[in-house]
Amino acid sequence: MHAVQFDAHGGRDVLTYDEFPDPECGPREALVDVKAASLNHLDIHTRRGLPGMDLEMPHVPGSDAAGVVTEVGHEVTRFEPGDRVALLAGTSGGDDEFSRKGDPTLAPDYHIIGEHVRGVHSEFAAVPEANLTPVPEGVDWETAAAAPLVFQTAWRMLRDRGELQVGESVLVLGASGGVGHAAVQVAAEAGAEVFATASTDEKLTYAAELGADHTINYEEDDFASEVRSLTDGRGVDMVVDHIGAQTWQDSLKSLVKGGRVVTCGATTGGTPETDINRIFWNQLQVIGSTMATHGQAEEALELVWDGTFEPRIRETLPMSDIAEAHRLIEEREGFGKVVVVPDSEL
Repeated sequence: MHAVQFDAHGGRDVLTYDEFPDPECGPREALVDVKAASLNHLDIHTRRGLPGMDLEMPHVPGSDAAGVVTEVGHEVTRFEPGDRVALLAGTSGGDDEFSRKGDPTLAPDYHIIGEHVRGVHSEFAAVPEANLTPVPEGVDWETAAAAPLVFQTAWRMLRDRGELQVGESVLVLGASGGVGHAAVQVAAEAGAEVFATASTDEKLTYAAELGADHTINYEEDDFASEVRSLTDGRGVDMVVDHIGAQTWQDSLKSLVKGGRVVTCGATTGGTPETDINRIFWNQLQVIGSTMATHGQAEEALELVWDGTFEPRIRETLPMSDIAEAHRLIEEREGFGKVVVVPDSEL
């Protein structure tokens, strides 16, 4: 088969789309004929390399994909050949105190398919049965591939970790990205007043279409000052910040006393300066969130499958154009997700 791969960390030039050994289906795995896949910022970080990351090379990236089951291992009970499925990329061994309490995202061995182990940007992928979710007939492959990681992440951040309530106000930073545009929709569906930032008026128009009540062009305005102005000096109840060092101080400034900032990533750096005085005096909460349990993910995806949530797709490309797909993510071009399709499907 052909697969996206790299044999060393680096720039986009390390990426190739070439022959790769066919995957073998283990006893608890299903072999999936990949019809579409999508990119996330973690694909960029994985390609560049992170401290402590030790991957088996060559590495196949990719944490989002959808396709058709073609073969199942002898211990698989939930799926059979012909089933339409999508990937839920978070996984753990399950033999720990957190998994036993129902939250494997806190497990010491929790890891992500595509980031820590071989991913699914390939023509075929052997995936553990537990990491697949059904895709209903009528849902197109691009939607099924684009939705799972970002909508489960946004759902857990806002609904579970952030405990968002009807009538609260939420500021979503980077609303044009995958998690950002999902968070706008999750917040709006929950009955919140939604503030969104992006770098162009075109991106802000899209954010408004998805449910943002107020939009801020952060290239033209200081978003913390704009939030204060729009809320008559109060601030918002919650900030969704997956940007990191570049925005952290202004995220804290945007919060009402007793407010909370929820974070799932740090695309501009993970070690920002922080204002501890503001945190304790204003009694702010800083809440981390990673991916979602499979139950939470499927709750969110039900609202994708029925059309309540809409994963916006900025570009669909052949997998052989994987370097261009990475460029679109790195340079923040467009709104929403980038989808790649195996060349054999085109």
